[in-house]
Amino acid sequence: MNTTPKSFTAKFSMLVTYVFLGCISILTLFPFWYEVVASLSSTRAITSGEVFLWPVEFNMEAYKRLFNDGQLIIALRNTVVVTVFGTIFNMVMTILAAYPLSRRRLLGRKTLLMFIVFTMLFITGIIPNFILVKTLGLMNSYWAIWLPALISTYNLFVMKSFMEGLPEEIEESAAMDGAGDWRILLQIFMPLCKPILAALSLFYAVSWWNSYFNVLLYITKSTKLTVTVKLYQMVDKVDANLLNIPGGNDDLSQVLLTPEAIKAAAIVIAITPILCVYPFLQKHFVKGVLIGSVKG
Repeated sequence: MNTTPKSFTAKFSMLVTYVFLGCISILTLFPFWYEVVASLSSTRAITSGEVFLWPVEFNMEAYKRLFNDGQLIIALRNTVVVTVFGTIFNMVMTILAAYPLSRRRLLGRKTLLMFIVFTMLFITGIIPNFILVKTLGLMNSYWAIWLPALISTYNLFVMKSFMEGLPEEIEESAAMDGAGDWRILLQIFMPLCKPILAALSLFYAVSWWNSYFNVLLYITKSTKLTVTVKLYQMVDKVDANLLNIPGGNDDLSQVLLTPEAIKAAAIVIAITPILCVYPFLQKHFVKGVLIGSVKG
């Protein structure tokens, strides 16, 4: 007798939940969708406020001008280099640090963990880091970005927690068969750590792709700038030189009108690559973080 009301209540509650989450999703995605629409609309439509949900007077001029300039392609290449190598360095160092810290037989383990936790609570600041990087001669080198961020303390503890949750019998069995620490790590632990490896790799990759301040601080050569910094320069100062419009003074109206489409196109180009990669790794991202956070 009471089954129908409960069933109706459950369905209504689910419907309200889906509607609420749908509204939140729309509000979240709308800014990005608007940039896509603006980048594909004409200058006249943008300045007159006609652009909203769909492109008006469809054109690809903004993208043509960005890619014809050549600077954005170089910035994209630089960003890929920074992201790929930065993620590799991060994962190697995180794994090499997490494995011994997850083993209880490590001498001084608690002391080392205390020092590592200390780095989460206290940081040196921008000026000491800048002086250190400059003293080491790393200015205008990607090592100035990679070295200070080789290991994320949070990610290290997530990896360590995951490894601590693996059965100790596996390690003991391998050790009895004559396997050393390197073999245990590479051939036994790594295959079992695939979810957390995928999650942390995505963490690091997204962080490197969006890195801005350190690049702005340590890289001054325009040929080494990444997409985020180049995007900032485009948004901050769009002029006739950037737009490659000959005789900017003679065509001042176009210079003043075109920047909005240029900015929108640059934002779309910067966001799209990582946006395309994320859905394929999302399940590993969620699973790895949850497992690494709960275990241990």
